[in-house]
Amino acid sequence: MTEQCKKLLALLTDKKATIGIIGLGYVGLPIVMRFCDEGFKVIGFDVDAKKVDSLNKGKSYIKHIPSKAIKELVTSKGRGKAARFKATTKMGLLSKADVVIICVPTPLSAKREPDLRYVEETAEEIKKELRPGQLISLESTTYPGTTDELLLPLFSSTGLKAGRDFFLVYSPEREDPGRIDFTTKTTPKVVGGITAKCLELGTALYSSIVDTVVPVSSTRAAELTKLLENIYRAVNIALVNELKMLCHKMDIDLWEVIEASKTKPFGFQAFYPGPGLGGHCIPIDPFYLTWKAREYDFATRFIELSGEINSQMPLYVITKVMDALNDKGKSLKGSKVLLLGMAYKKDVDDLRESPSLELVKELKAKGAKVDYNDPHIPVAVSHRRGFKMRSTKLTEKGLKKYDCVLIATDHSAYDYRWILKHSSLIVDTRNATAKIKSKKIVKA
Repeated sequence: MTEQCKKLLALLTDKKATIGIIGLGYVGLPIVMRFCDEGFKVIGFDVDAKKVDSLNKGKSYIKHIPSKAIKELVTSKGRGKAARFKATTKMGLLSKADVVIICVPTPLSAKREPDLRYVEETAEEIKKELRPGQLISLESTTYPGTTDELLLPLFSSTGLKAGRDFFLVYSPEREDPGRIDFTTKTTPKVVGGITAKCLELGTALYSSIVDTVVPVSSTRAAELTKLLENIYRAVNIALVNELKMLCHKMDIDLWEVIEASKTKPFGFQAFYPGPGLGGHCIPIDPFYLTWKAREYDFATRFIELSGEINSQMPLYVITKVMDALNDKGKSLKGSKVLLLGMAYKKDVDDLRESPSLELVKELKAKGAKVDYNDPHIPVAVSHRRGFKMRSTKLTEKGLKKYDCVLIATDHSAYDYRWILKHSSLIVDTRNATAKIKSKKIVKA
């Protein structure tokens, strides 16, 4: 074991290491809290000065993370364990960190190819401050080979050697906003290292904040682990979305079928249809592997087909809205439509890749007059689709003016019986009205 390895291992074991976390969003902020919970000193880095200022004032901008918890992090007493946290935009402070964890976005480009600009820009900042004894962990979802093909050569160009002078690992994030049955602490953490010493230190790092660490043989194996998890979900959601369209033609309730299938105690896991895929992971991650597979002259047909089906769902929903209005003797053009739920899933304030954004765009493109309501998202902005909207209040009088109410996200806050009572037509994409029988409800 090298001298640098011994020193860092001792710092991690004694919880005296300073942890630097780059990217203070849905992934980075929960990790900040876990390290602070365990008594580590944490420096949070973000390019968004408003986020940094908010955190340093003890204010949260993520719904499921209360401001009270953030305020405790930035006080001198911490969370009862002398936790110390400060956010900053100054990347020069990276040299102060013994561990640097990268939690920046990895979106797709306009051509649906991996866009690693945030990882690359972050890596360049780390390179400037890289010193012996530091551990770098990439958590951003990406294709197999990113850590050893992109980060390793960049950091090695400083003259420092991985596994001797600095240490490099990949550990995919597994955050699921709004989930309460698993926490960051209780969710197992996969880790892959560039060398055996890198893996040893990566395991020691994450063992200090999670109950279970799962070491794998390489960073590539760890990178593919995250992609497999989300590809598995994307493919199965595509399957039930396709079955939903078939079941509508066959006059079969797919939701009833899924519930019946769930009674089998083995060999089946329930997935549910919807208006499309949302969130930062499932609509994006599969295409990282599809892109990388081309380098090996391999076509990932199954993944691409599921992506095609899922991306068509918003248009399918629009068709169902058109048909439902037509049955009422109305055209979509000129009709007033209220979309319920702008978030990508139930009871969260996360707008990333939400199918509701596409629904709004398509409804407007076809001449509908569109409003939305979401108790968790007061303002919805989509630069790519060219609109900014504010959530409208739900009132008896207000509901009666709409020709159609489109349920896009089944938030718990909604009283669906009350909404139905004051609406002339409801198109339900989430089976939110499953327990209500009414000719005014159309499933989509």
